[in-house]
Amino acid sequence: MRAWVLVSAVLWYLTSVGWQRFSEFTEKGFVYGKLVHTVKIYVELHQNSPFLVCMDIQLAKKETVDPTYLWIGPDEKPLTGNYRINITKTGKLMVKDFLESLSGLYTCTLSYKIIKVQTQKEKMVKNRYDFMMFAYREPDYSYQMAVRFTTKSCVGRNNELFFTVLKKILNNLISDLSCHIKQPSYKCHFVKLPKHGLIPELFIAFQVHAFVPQWKSACNEAVDCEDITNYNILQARDRIAEFFRSQAFIFYHDYNKTRPAMHFMDHSFQMARMDSCRPGFGKNEGLHSNCATCCVVCSPGTFSPAADVTCHTCISVLAYGAKFCP
Repeated sequence: MRAWVLVSAVLWYLTSVGWQRFSEFTEKGFVYGKLVHTVKIYVELHQNSPFLVCMDIQLAKKETVDPTYLWIGPDEKPLTGNYRINITKTGKLMVKDFLESLSGLYTCTLSYKIIKVQTQKEKMVKNRYDFMMFAYREPDYSYQMAVRFTTKSCVGRNNELFFTVLKKILNNLISDLSCHIKQPSYKCHFVKLPKHGLIPELFIAFQVHAFVPQWKSACNEAVDCEDITNYNILQARDRIAEFFRSQAFIFYHDYNKTRPAMHFMDHSFQMARMDSCRPGFGKNEGLHSNCATCCVVCSPGTFSPAADVTCHTCISVLAYGAKFCP
């Protein structure tokens, strides 16, 4: 039996009984340096970084003689002998399988010669380019939803019975997506409508979440599964929205039926997405304006505990991605 048909039956019974980016890329997908200015790049966790070019885009349009490139990593040591680091002969850097600990300042020094053809005099030029790379991950989605139903009275067991049945129906709608209803609640209020008397209504609110213990199984043991769990949450959102649209259709478009005392209030369905970040990550629109919707790794001096959305200050933290303040 379709869920909206079931809830209709319940309503009538009760009546009868009473969801690599954010960098300055060229058409080829490279990120060029800038003289004086630091370029910020956001790399999704466990993905490869874009190629960072040890050159500004204006210089790249010209010839360079005897160029050499020296890349220094966040630990202030030359980037050599690391399987995650790929540096091409032309000085382009890519970091493979990016991790929180790889975040930080990457500096490249480009040395090249300017030669006067007439005199064969050489002049050595050195340019420094700074790139700040941050690991990020997509936030975990959840939804806050609210609906309203008319009721016959604010007194009695019918409201609680209906609320219990509605919770069960909504959970059944989304259980195969490893999602569930969380923090459901309701209150009964008297509403005065224009040209009507006081009408008792149930104000119902709940949240839609993914089952945390089932993340790994839902993702087929993938290393990170925000894309999968967030897709499931979006599917759950759409199913619930369709469910309440069906309620409106049943009670407002079938003119041959008498409306029961308890029925869905058309246009009362509301929802808002709520993001949360994994431990060690947080949102900061001011610091990371190019990745404002991302959960960006917490920088040294900050940390983020479980289920939070911001990085908090902790001066004793020296590494990226801290999950607690020692």
